[in-house]
Amino acid sequence: MPFDLDANEARVLGCLVEKEMATPDYYPLSLNALINACNQKSSRDPLMSLTEDAVTLALDKLRHRGMALVFTGRDSRVPKHGHRLVERLEVGNRELAVLACLLLRGPQTLGEIRSRTQSLYDFEDTESVEGVLRKLAERADPLTKPVSNRWAHLLSGDVIAFAPAAPVLASGGPDRVAKLEEQIDSLTSRLAALEAEMASFRKQFE
Repeated sequence: MPFDLDANEARVLGCLVEKEMATPDYYPLSLNALINACNQKSSRDPLMSLTEDAVTLALDKLRHRGMALVFTGRDSRVPKHGHRLVERLEVGNRELAVLACLLLRGPQTLGEIRSRTQSLYDFEDTESVEGVLRKLAERADPLTKPVSNRWAHLLSGDVIAFAPAAPVLASGGPDRVAKLEEQIDSLTSRLAALEAEMASFRKQFE
C-alpha cells in the first residue's frame, strides 16, 4: 500500500491528526481552522503559507486516497474535516502521535519525537518511542524508516538521506543580506560625507 503524499497533503493530514489528539473538543476542523493549523508558526517545519485553494485541493486528494473525510449535517453550520488513518493504516494512538509529529516536522531524533508528542501521547521514554517506530518500519508496507540518526515517515515516499536546512536570517536569506549590505554601504557613504562637511565647517573658524 505505497503512498506518495505531496508536501501540502502531508501538512494537512498531520494537522488533522494533531488537532484530533491535542484538542478533541474542536475536532473535526472547519476549513478555516485547518488552514490556520497548517500555517501556524509553532510546531511546524518547514513553515508554510497555504492558501484556501491549496488546502481544499489537498483535502480532495486525501479523500480520494481514503485518508480524509468531510462531515456535513444539521449539527454543523459549515463542513468539517477529519482523517481516516486509524482505518486506512490500522494504527492506534501511539502510532498516530508519532506519525503526526513526523508529518509536521520532518525527520527527527528519538528524543525530539518524544518531547514533541507530549500533547498527543505520553511516552514513558525514548525506548517506547523507538519501539513504535520499529513496529511501523517492520510492517509489510513500512511507514517509517531510520535515516542519519533520525526517523522519517514514508507516507511521502522513500527517504534516502537527511540534510538539515541551512540556517537563514529571520527575514529572508540571501536577498535580505544583499539589502542590508546596500544599506550599510549607503550609511557609510553618508557618514563620510557628513564628516567631510564637519571638517570643512571647522576650518572656517580656525
